[in-house]
Amino acid sequence: MRQIAIGDIHGCLRSLQTMMDVLEPTQTDLVVTLGDYVDRGPNSKGVIDYLLEFQRTHANFVALMGNHEIQMIRALDTEQDRERFLSGLCGGCETLKSYGGSFEDVPEDHWTFIENLKLYHELDHHILVHAGLEAQIPLDQQDRETYYYHRFYSQEAHLSGKTVICGHTIQGDLPTNLGYAVCLDTCAYGGGWLSALDVDTGELWQTNEQGEIRERNLADLS
Repeated sequence: MRQIAIGDIHGCLRSLQTMMDVLEPTQTDLVVTLGDYVDRGPNSKGVIDYLLEFQRTHANFVALMGNHEIQMIRALDTEQDRERFLSGLCGGCETLKSYGGSFEDVPEDHWTFIENLKLYHELDHHILVHAGLEAQIPLDQQDRETYYYHRFYSQEAHLSGKTVICGHTIQGDLPTNLGYAVCLDTCAYGGGWLSALDVDTGELWQTNEQGEIRERNLADLS
């Protein structure tokens, strides 16, 4: 059984499809997506459609909540949150465009998927989370905003001794490996790569919107 983490997707359906074609996950493989399925990229609706279908056929799938999902949820609550979501900073306009133009066009099963995303997933030797963790606070006692918004440049070794696998903070062309923490956000939506990692072997895959594929090992990035 492999344990695979996939970084920020941001509406990049072709990158995701190519990645899954490369990974060919079996029914026993654990696949954890680290959040940020929507915003900025061209096809947020298509990404969630794809993940919903994958969820129906693959029981060992865990989807985590990213800051862009929580911002999409909060956009329904206040005018200020809605303005933020639709700003260029967040990229929510691209999300709504992929659905047809308005929040009312988002299907109910998509809202259900987004609202039920997990905050983190803990393994024997790794903690998978969207943004990161405060180092001296137990995993289940973190401020909820930390799971969404923590920045990788302030990530320190967690008191659990487990390696933190996260996204959220763009690293450029390749993921960053600090040993005690790994960041997989390589800007899929901005001409970069979608990155996936076998957390046990260190095997690393990258795909992009042009259908290109790269493979290497995490140890090469230390």
